[in-house]
Amino acid sequence: MESHMSKHTQQAALQGYLDALLTESTPEPVLLEPVPKAKPAVFLEPQDTPSLPQIALREPLISEEQISRLPVSVRVTEEQQKVTVAESIQPAPKQEQARNRLAEEPFECLLFDVAGLTLAVPLAALGSIYPFEPDELTPIFGQPDWFIGILPTPQANLKVLETARWVMPERYTAQMRDDLKYVISINGYDWGLAVHQVRNSIRLEPSDIKWRTQRTKRAWLAGTVIEHMCALLDVEVLAQLITGQNMPDSHV
Repeated sequence: MESHMSKHTQQAALQGYLDALLTESTPEPVLLEPVPKAKPAVFLEPQDTPSLPQIALREPLISEEQISRLPVSVRVTEEQQKVTVAESIQPAPKQEQARNRLAEEPFECLLFDVAGLTLAVPLAALGSIYPFEPDELTPIFGQPDWFIGILPTPQANLKVLETARWVMPERYTAQMRDDLKYVISINGYDWGLAVHQVRNSIRLEPSDIKWRTQRTKRAWLAGTVIEHMCALLDVEVLAQLITGQNMPDSHV
């Protein structure tokens, strides 16, 4: 009985947190108050990428044979792998368009954990999964705190980012980096998500998802799936935030 209640309490707490993720705070109206001008945003200066030392390439944990068993729509074609970084970083579509695209039909998702929060990413956006080994990463001076380093792979050099700093900066602790286990690459981009655990794939119906109605905060969050206690990650919007080098604090 006690174990059942404990599990129920944990699920209730997690559901409350997922609901809080969806909640957009509405400011109280202010009448006849002067609005101070916002200070111009400070953008990071582009960094020159130094030549990297010769490092053995990391093989993905998912083999080509395993990838070949996936639906044709989620396989990475040679053409996609040859897309240059400049061509691959395209402006994200409007958030409503992204929602409509996912809401048209059922789709497969991969579940993974980031600091206790389970995230789901459509398999169509998935590249490869690599083990996270700090010794294999090449750090680059002058990068933001969420940038961990460069991981050489057979496809390309991946820019590995610390996912927890983006999706839950308010709960971030230094211990979270020590517990990272995997890097997930995303099709069409030269960066990878460092995560704590990779779970399994699930099939979602559009009706399973509690869609967001606004994206003024946590723009990366497309919605939540209470049945699986997870948050649906909008990869294209996250890519826009990353390539724009906007700090995650302003999007929580």
